[in-house]
Amino acid sequence: MDNEKPIVDFGAIRDALGKDFEPVQVLDGQAKVIKPEIVSKYSNEQLVEFFKLMLWERTLHQRSNALTRQGRLGFYAPTEGQEASEMGSNAAMKKTDVLMPAYRDIPQLIQHGLPVYKAFLWSRGHVLGNEYPEDFHAMPPQIIIGAQYVQAAGVALGIKKNGTGDKVAYTYTGDGGTSQGDFYEGMNFAGAFEAPAVFIVQNNGYAISVPRRKQTAAKTLAQKAVAAGIPSVQVDGMDFLAVYEVTKAAREYAAAGNGPVMIETLTYRFGPHTNAGDDPKRYRTKDEEQPWFDNDPLIRYRQYLTDQGVWSEDQENEYVEQVKEDIKAAVKQADDAPKQKMTEFLGNVFEEQPQNIQQQITEFQAKESK
Repeated sequence: MDNEKPIVDFGAIRDALGKDFEPVQVLDGQAKVIKPEIVSKYSNEQLVEFFKLMLWERTLHQRSNALTRQGRLGFYAPTEGQEASEMGSNAAMKKTDVLMPAYRDIPQLIQHGLPVYKAFLWSRGHVLGNEYPEDFHAMPPQIIIGAQYVQAAGVALGIKKNGTGDKVAYTYTGDGGTSQGDFYEGMNFAGAFEAPAVFIVQNNGYAISVPRRKQTAAKTLAQKAVAAGIPSVQVDGMDFLAVYEVTKAAREYAAAGNGPVMIETLTYRFGPHTNAGDDPKRYRTKDEEQPWFDNDPLIRYRQYLTDQGVWSEDQENEYVEQVKEDIKAAVKQADDAPKQKMTEFLGNVFEEQPQNIQQQITEFQAKESK
């Protein structure tokens, strides 16, 4: 009896999980075309514009990192290494789509239409950094890990109920976010109501310092969508064209009324989790990092463009200088923003001010008038 075969082979079932997810790729790590039918859809001018998006984000990161070290920015989450994942996915969306970003998704927020100076004010904790125009379809960055998935599900359901048509809600989280309850709740809700949402998981390998292998036993993060009845896919997150094409297809699927989609992008965070004291050297080795650095999305795409003879070092230098000037102007605009006042904060706490708040407002008014 001990040798009797069990009615269910759970080990085999577990081994099979995740095997159906093979990362989609258009350009391989050597900048060779894997899917020529995809590349041929775009003109050289369009391909150059795609690269400029990544170059813009890399330059924004470098300047933001420098400003942080100078004490001129507050909270900052580096994005170096994730440009293809972030710009490729965001470029596939429409301005009328609603973005629910997390704190690392500032580049997408800006490309969606947020003025750069407002992003800098948000980093500094200035109230104007959270004030958006009515026609700007996005929420302020979510600090609570995974909570934006619940927001996206709700907004997507609203889009469906309002019969808005060609419109989706989209959101991002990292691999760590997929361990949060809000991640599952948001996906399950969106799946149950067939809400037009696109859920993007940027798997950069670490939840702060916790490696992916210690976060979950799942072979892929994409398979986590299966329980919610949501179609999902893995994509090479260092390949702009692959991310763009996959996200574009996901958006079209969701906007057509078929329900949500989840995308897992395989990418890597080159720097620290945030500027708040994280040091990746304490939990990552050079042997682990170097292959990812060599797989830099900008290096790959740049190589392809130069091989085609449509991009040069002079073009790149000129564009980077232009971006730096734009960022410099945005910093000045943020510096020139009106200083915040304690009376304004206190005045927005209660509809009818209690006596102790009124007293504090009076005291601060006297100080602020000097």
